[in-house]
Amino acid sequence: MTMNKYGAEFLGTFWLVLGGCGSAVLAAAFPGVGIGLHGVSLAFGLTVLTMAFAVGHISGGHFNPAVSVGLWVGGRFPASQLLPYIVSQVLGGLAAGGVLYLIASGKAGFDLAGGFASNGYGEHSPGGYSFQAALLTEVVMTAFFLLIIMGATDKRAPAGFAPIAIGLGLTLIHLISIPVTNTSVNPARSTAVAIYVGGWAVQQLWLFWLAPIVGAVLGALAYRFVGGEQQR
Repeated sequence: MTMNKYGAEFLGTFWLVLGGCGSAVLAAAFPGVGIGLHGVSLAFGLTVLTMAFAVGHISGGHFNPAVSVGLWVGGRFPASQLLPYIVSQVLGGLAAGGVLYLIASGKAGFDLAGGFASNGYGEHSPGGYSFQAALLTEVVMTAFFLLIIMGATDKRAPAGFAPIAIGLGLTLIHLISIPVTNTSVNPARSTAVAIYVGGWAVQQLWLFWLAPIVGAVLGALAYRFVGGEQQR
């Protein structure tokens, strides 16, 4: 049923934000045993891997507006479901952001000025990278994410392994790009925390919608070319 698909996208995106951003906010710098960049990267990959196995057979396991747009461009997803999927994903992310805020604010000294795992460029980039670097990073990373997704879910690929490839692909993307933008490649993930931070995070949010969607389109078109797929 259609509503089952939207529910699955809501839950999948919820878990992605809570697991990924939650690891960054709560566990990355925990004294003595903080998981750091490597742990946060793995956490994001694990959220997608686990939910792709859990509900991917219901909705396709997008959990990301850019992925939905890319799959539509790639001929794998109907336009009629594009907007409801995106709404479900954004709502799931916002709900997870709210839960994470309630948890994080339960500790004395919590301050949203720390960024709350928001994405940014310039002075708000973890490594101080420029707008141009952030734009290029998000476009390229999302393009390859779509290549991985479309290739791993191709009927010609080995069956049953797609969630593993996609989850590890997202882990690698974070290992590369956390220093540049804190890694978006997912507008719902970016929106989920930026809304709670406000200010600069909301002002820069447009980039983390535009760049991942452009990258997803490019990645889908590239896979259609190399994979020989035709628009359905």
